[in-house]
Amino acid sequence: MPTFATLDGLSYASPDGRQLFDNLTLSFGAERTGLVGRNGVGKSTLIRLILGDLAPAAGSVAVRGRLGVLRQALAPPPGATAADLMGVAEALDRLGRIEAGQGSPDDLADADWMLPARLDAALAETGLAGLDLARSAASLSGGEATRATLAGLMAAEPDLMILDEPTNNLDAEARGLVTDALGRWKGGAIVVSHDRELLRRMDRIVELSDLGAQVYGGGYDLYVERRALAEAAAARSLADAEKTAAQAAREAQAALERQARRDAAGKRARAKGDAPKMLLDARAERAEGTGGRIRRLAERQTAQAADALTAAQARVERARVLAFDLPPSGLAAGKAVLAFDEVTFAHPGAAPVLDRVGLRVVGPERVAITGPNGAGKTTLLRLAAGELEPAAGRVVRGVAPAFLDQQTALLGDASSLVAAFRRLNPRASENAARAALARFLFRNAAAEKPVAALSGGERLRAALACLLLGDAPPGLLILDEPTNHLDLDSIAAVEAALAGYDGALLVVSHDRDFLDAIGIGREIRL
Repeated sequence: MPTFATLDGLSYASPDGRQLFDNLTLSFGAERTGLVGRNGVGKSTLIRLILGDLAPAAGSVAVRGRLGVLRQALAPPPGATAADLMGVAEALDRLGRIEAGQGSPDDLADADWMLPARLDAALAETGLAGLDLARSAASLSGGEATRATLAGLMAAEPDLMILDEPTNNLDAEARGLVTDALGRWKGGAIVVSHDRELLRRMDRIVELSDLGAQVYGGGYDLYVERRALAEAAAARSLADAEKTAAQAAREAQAALERQARRDAAGKRARAKGDAPKMLLDARAERAEGTGGRIRRLAERQTAQAADALTAAQARVERARVLAFDLPPSGLAAGKAVLAFDEVTFAHPGAAPVLDRVGLRVVGPERVAITGPNGAGKTTLLRLAAGELEPAAGRVVRGVAPAFLDQQTALLGDASSLVAAFRRLNPRASENAARAALARFLFRNAAAEKPVAALSGGERLRAALACLLLGDAPPGLLILDEPTNHLDLDSIAAVEAALAGYDGALLVVSHDRDFLDAIGIGREIRL
């Protein structure tokens, strides 16, 4: 299999001095590779090193073949067309000049005659058949822009495609189209993603962690299985190494104590003077030599055990997970939690976003609101939370809801995490706030972290801590795309927290695995 990108002995540190990669060796060829790891571990940095945007501190990056890139933030310049966004405008203009009889010799030499046919096929594969390539790029929705860019990449047929979170912010239909298109791609691809359905279509998973890079053959489900086995084996090795180190320390101490007792007995015999001085001197010399050998042997055995323990510890990335019992919300099984009665909402001067919507949530139901982007899902959540008022109809709230938008705005940005907790829960003492945050993995100094410095995953965990472990856990928790921008470990932590919540849930999410994990019992499609 050809290799298109090779990292050899690569080392790189972030601008603040944090070591991201140390002697990393990795290669990418004509297979689809899912690149996963916690936020901040260096996934985007690795891509920038491959693309040549950054230079390694040591080691080398070798690229053979053509690369194509789909970046997470698509920002076409003013006046750009769909063809510009797709990277095919120049090639199509060249063909246009030739067809008009105005082509130069260079145009004829560089013409890609099969490009229109490949573009049509790629656009059809990404659900954009018939897209007007002269259309303004700014008029495309986020999902359309992502799919158009992917179609342009596929039509260009690079040896290695690099895609950074290609399904982020896409609705379920667009996610499915992108996932299916990549599932049929026969070239090489590096896909940074936390989309588990997309990762299932990969040929292998490369996980970046504090321990370096670990390669797992197969897609997401096989990766999870093999990672669990590797973690269990590493934990067993660590436990064995800890026992061996403790045993070596005990044996070394026992040997030294035995020798000390023999030395003491020799000194007592010398003091009595029962034996000739020459014999006593010989015994003392032998004892000294034996004691030195025992000390050296004990030191060597202890050092070997310590080295084995260090190696075992290095194989274990100590991942903390959320696992605990939450206080009850007090929500009764038959309690009417939320009702929409013929609710209509429209922005001034615009057509209705929601028109005569009916909805009822009773007791600890878990309800998902689904539908394409633009269908009004977030508007519905804001109406449910009381942030918006309907133009017609009424919203009845049987319990006080708590709303976590995508920015987790309730935390604010002007204080530390522990201060934000106490602001949202005025009856909580400093110790109670710290204890609650620790249960959501914000321990010790982490509780003093400024809210503005938290990552997306940290903000969501912090908001859940403030709501679920506060003065009065809400009876209804409203979540808007909670897994956007979270890494896989953060998603698992949030799923674990919500699994222990006994109130009602109203959730908007395009992540099918997430909805299944938190036990959604009913879906309402807009």
